[in-house]
Amino acid sequence: MQTGLLAPLTDRIYRRLFAAQALSLVGTGLTTVALALLAYDLAGENAGAVLGTALAFKMIAYVGIAPIVGAIAHRLPRRAFLVALDLIRAGIVLFLPFVTEVWQVYVLIFVLQSCSAAFTPTFQATIPDVLPDEKRYTEALSLSRLAYDLEALLSPSIAAALLTSTSFRTLFLGDAITFLASAALVLSVVLPQAKRVERSGGVWSKTTYGLRLYLATPRLRGLLALNLAVAASGATVIVNTVVYVRSILGGSDSAVAWLSAAAGAGSMAAALLLPRVLDRMPERTVMAGGAVLLAVGLAAATTLPGFAIAAGLWLVLGVGSSLVQTPGGRLLRRSSHAEDRPALFAAQFALSHACWLITYPAAGWIGATFGLTAAFAVMVAVVLVAGRLALTLWPKADPVEVAHEHGPSDHEHLHVHDEHHRHDHEGWEGPEPHRHPHRHRPVRHVHAFVIDDHHPAWPKAYR
Repeated sequence: MQTGLLAPLTDRIYRRLFAAQALSLVGTGLTTVALALLAYDLAGENAGAVLGTALAFKMIAYVGIAPIVGAIAHRLPRRAFLVALDLIRAGIVLFLPFVTEVWQVYVLIFVLQSCSAAFTPTFQATIPDVLPDEKRYTEALSLSRLAYDLEALLSPSIAAALLTSTSFRTLFLGDAITFLASAALVLSVVLPQAKRVERSGGVWSKTTYGLRLYLATPRLRGLLALNLAVAASGATVIVNTVVYVRSILGGSDSAVAWLSAAAGAGSMAAALLLPRVLDRMPERTVMAGGAVLLAVGLAAATTLPGFAIAAGLWLVLGVGSSLVQTPGGRLLRRSSHAEDRPALFAAQFALSHACWLITYPAAGWIGATFGLTAAFAVMVAVVLVAGRLALTLWPKADPVEVAHEHGPSDHEHLHVHDEHHRHDHEGWEGPEPHRHPHRHRPVRHVHAFVIDDHHPAWPKAYR
């Protein structure tokens, strides 16, 4: 079996999905740059506040839509669903060059990102089923991180080159083209269907299922705190880079793109090294180190240095961001059954973007009202508090297999006969999986522990 970071690309289905992801993210990066310049064109020095509000609408869509999709994703045909969302996003992006009012930006961003809130977690939950081997999946996570870094590195570079000969509004057309290419690539493969599972309870219970799994898992509560640290740093970079370069440094549109590219370069460098680092160090240590780099980079940025030093600091922030974000998929995979992954990935998507919902407007409005030094300083404090909280919520002792006890219980749900369901039948129950009232005897055992219907709480010794 081939080894190395590129090994997952030997799988035909993953190779095409990765290409689809990379293309759509390059286009999204073009739109990110164009949106910042559009905000400056419409609002001048208040661009940070406008962009922060627009991205807050994006986060509202992510937080509100993702859990709903997570509740039904296991019932949907994955390929048709993903292709339809790509086509809708391509159509919406084509409207952005024609906006003339700030409120129009807000509306289109909300609709566009509602589609992304449905697409991204469904796409992410598909990859563990395509690559069930943990080593391959870890390598795929780093490749995925590299694809995201194309948004912060290649996209701004391409944007900088295009802006020398065309208007920033043309960049939106590039995004539409990449969404269409992504749809074609997804359509060219057959995706494994999500395992269907019947969940008890009403609409609210099913919608919040992934959130409850997530918040009941200690390592994922730590991940959520670290997501807040990344959001504090990332929002500051995304929202205030255009103001920093244009108003403080007196730079050009191209300089905005190049400074954004520095953060992408740092993130990409970290992602290239992470598979080998994670072979030797636990995720908790690596991710905590990333949070430290975020705090250091933001603290140094409070001095508002010149372009060259700022580029170095943005690179450090990119490294820290990748160290925190890339291992997250491993934690989600380890913390769920295959049939629960769509709901859990949707919960991660919603909760992590809830952090951005807080930090996007905060970074924009603090910078616009009190200055960029104040914005950087506040976000340093957020990173430090979030990092400390993560280490408290995520115990250092975090084994995969956990000894635990089950008391006797009686209930009814759809099930198959496994280690949790050993009981007699009278003949009327039908083939598995089937539903009938049954009793669980008391038992003590050891196995890979995840939160599910039979394990609603983490054992006290490991909380």
